[in-house]
Amino acid sequence: MDFATLLVLYVCCVAATAALLCLRAGRRPRRAAARVLSCVIPTELQRMAQKVLHRLFHTRSCLFVVLHIALQAAVYGEYTWEVFGYCWELEIPMPLLLLPFLLLPVNVGFFMLCSRADPGTITKSNHPSLVKIYAYDAVLFQKGIVCPTCNMEKPARSKHCGLCNICVHRFDHHCVWVNNCIGAFNTKYFFLYLFTLTAMAASIALITVAFFIQVVLLSNVMHASYIDDQGQEQSVEILFLIQHFFLTFPRIVFMLGFVILLTLVLGAYCCFNLYLALTNQTSNEWYKSRRFGCSHHLPSQPGDRPVIYKNIYSNGIWMNLKEIFKPPTILGKKKRT
Repeated sequence: MDFATLLVLYVCCVAATAALLCLRAGRRPRRAAARVLSCVIPTELQRMAQKVLHRLFHTRSCLFVVLHIALQAAVYGEYTWEVFGYCWELEIPMPLLLLPFLLLPVNVGFFMLCSRADPGTITKSNHPSLVKIYAYDAVLFQKGIVCPTCNMEKPARSKHCGLCNICVHRFDHHCVWVNNCIGAFNTKYFFLYLFTLTAMAASIALITVAFFIQVVLLSNVMHASYIDDQGQEQSVEILFLIQHFFLTFPRIVFMLGFVILLTLVLGAYCCFNLYLALTNQTSNEWYKSRRFGCSHHLPSQPGDRPVIYKNIYSNGIWMNLKEIFKPPTILGKKKRT
């Protein structure tokens, strides 16, 4: 397989991954992606794709869990089969080589806890106590709103999940990768799962980059030369080196590109979730507050005062973090006013 074919396959894989991430990122990226795709994909195929995507993202399914496990197995398989052996021969420190394997069981443990733990299902038995934990801010959460499906008044910071068909206490979002809602009682597991997953991807990327650097240094390839198609002697440049690695270590290069992209995306998402934790917000509240600010920042009638959203749930960095790892109960705290 020549370099051009490998490069096309690589670009297609990266583009497909980026498109999937955009489709899961929000409404505006989805609209932008739809406009771009409408220029190159026939209408009938677009409709079929929309039906498939709707079924994937709006129906509870184990498909993404299986995909998650398959991708993780593929990355670890390639790392174990090739990268680990090459790095061992190059005498890269063993503790660094074992780091991804040490992180794997920890990540799997948090994944299981996150996917199987109750996110905070609101039932008729626990509703009276849960409704007293958080005060209504009268902007994002209004008192007296009844969930038409569960037929119960919605506690502040709760939301009905259409995929799980339950109301969730301190609802954050529904994560297709763990096939469960993220709420008050499993947010800590999700945060630790996300952090360890990012650390896994970053460690594999770091070790693989170290391997390529060692290969370049030991082979002294940057000081070598080659004969081009015109028969002229040329010194080795970055493009030639990339082509050489593509042809010599194609699977490792594919894996490296994937884990670097994953590290960047997960790293940014980790920072976002850390910001939410430090400010005591959920993804649902953050999104609703941005939308509210855009659509209701002006008075609806002359003489009306503009409604300004203020996060009333933040109690300082330490208490906000404590609330993630030890969710409050009505027995352990007073009702906020």
